[in-house]
Amino acid sequence: MAKEQKKMVDDITSMDEDFAKWYTDICKKAELIEYTSVKGCMVIRPYGYAIWENIQKILDSMFKATGHKNVCMPMFIPESLLQKEKDHVEGFAPECAWVTMGGNEQLEERLCVRPTSETLFCEHFKNIVHSYRDLPKLYNQWVSVVRWEKTTRPFLRSREFLWQEGHTLHETAEEAIEETERMLNIYTEFCQKYLAIPVIQGMKTDSDKFAGAERTYCIEALMHDGKALQAGTSHYFGNGFAKAFDIQFADRNNKLQYPYQTSWGMTTRLIGAIIMTHGDNNGLVLPPAVAPVQVMVIPIAQHKEGVLEKANAVCDRLKKICRADIDVSENTPGWKFAEYEMKGVPVRVEIGPKDIEKNQCVIVTRHNREKTFVSLDELETVILQKLEEVRSGLYEAALENRERRTYTCKTMDEITKALEENGDGFVKAMWCGDEACEDKVKEITGVGSRCIPLEQENISDVCVCCGKPAKKMLYWGKAY
Repeated sequence: MAKEQKKMVDDITSMDEDFAKWYTDICKKAELIEYTSVKGCMVIRPYGYAIWENIQKILDSMFKATGHKNVCMPMFIPESLLQKEKDHVEGFAPECAWVTMGGNEQLEERLCVRPTSETLFCEHFKNIVHSYRDLPKLYNQWVSVVRWEKTTRPFLRSREFLWQEGHTLHETAEEAIEETERMLNIYTEFCQKYLAIPVIQGMKTDSDKFAGAERTYCIEALMHDGKALQAGTSHYFGNGFAKAFDIQFADRNNKLQYPYQTSWGMTTRLIGAIIMTHGDNNGLVLPPAVAPVQVMVIPIAQHKEGVLEKANAVCDRLKKICRADIDVSENTPGWKFAEYEMKGVPVRVEIGPKDIEKNQCVIVTRHNREKTFVSLDELETVILQKLEEVRSGLYEAALENRERRTYTCKTMDEITKALEENGDGFVKAMWCGDEACEDKVKEITGVGSRCIPLEQENISDVCVCCGKPAKKMLYWGKAY
């Protein structure tokens, strides 16, 4: 094993030895997060926040391209407002944090610290929507929310986390459903094109849908260890919230109607998804689209005449086409290689005296450590090619992992056998639609329903649990 490889393995617990410890090691040692004195909350450090900023920038442009506008709702929700939609409040009650004092005085009504903002948007929509001419309302906000999770882990579950939440209001059910599905497709495109994470589009079962929703659409990804991660959700509410909050508008015949509503969201757990989908025993492996630094230039023998000047000139050229940086510190090249592998920089450019003589540089891609000698005359063209190679290579590796860990089963015994012999993964199996069978599969096999995929397959005609006629094929799995 090469010296720099061994050093990285020493720094990070092997994922095969302890996947949870491996994950935490990367979060800490790649300087993504730091723990705080507030249990369950974290500091997102500059490098981690830069990843989120890039996620935010891309998603925000996709939202605006489809007509959405950003707003900002209050952090606090009066209890009486939260209580207006019965299913919604019951669904979030165990996770709510409450403010009962203002300064030294007891509040007349306690305030919930925003776990999600449906009720706030409903109150606002009631005040501003009066006619069909006021519709649709296509809103999004970038905020933090608080959910009092019992078990926390950086990015995956924390008591306060960052997210975007879209909230829209429509004249007809058809328009609202179209919006719900459109946002699901945007989330899918974002994950697959920009994060290089393959996802399965589906719908949650009734027992797992969002509190107050008629339908919850989702995208499910499979992590390196075979566990599933819900990467994004899009909810169709029908007009249930509108009725609860008495939101009405005059339609085209001047009759009062209730509008139809959606909401949809993605969170900082996407950073956890990136780590667990692409990371390796040497650290982070970042998809270029969201990497804070896409190309790091490393001068070799920088004390020798002309090396730093040439390396800086190379970096200046690269800054015109990508997010490039240079490390001119006095640390050894080996230390720098290890550092930027740890931080998942997609492409490394090395240049030293011998390279300068030959008018070349060495390009190393992070995902496969492949070295390429490139003429400086072709630098920009090759760098862009290499960044795309990283993206496509990461996607193909993640897809191969998912396909290899997806098991088609017709009985619960087959599910148990597949998991015991091959490890965790997605299980494709038929379901009768009965919640009791959904619960029993999880109780006996350990895998719960993840989604009803939009692309259905007929694996058999009977339910994997009870043997009655099957209605849908489900993806099952263990989840974060």
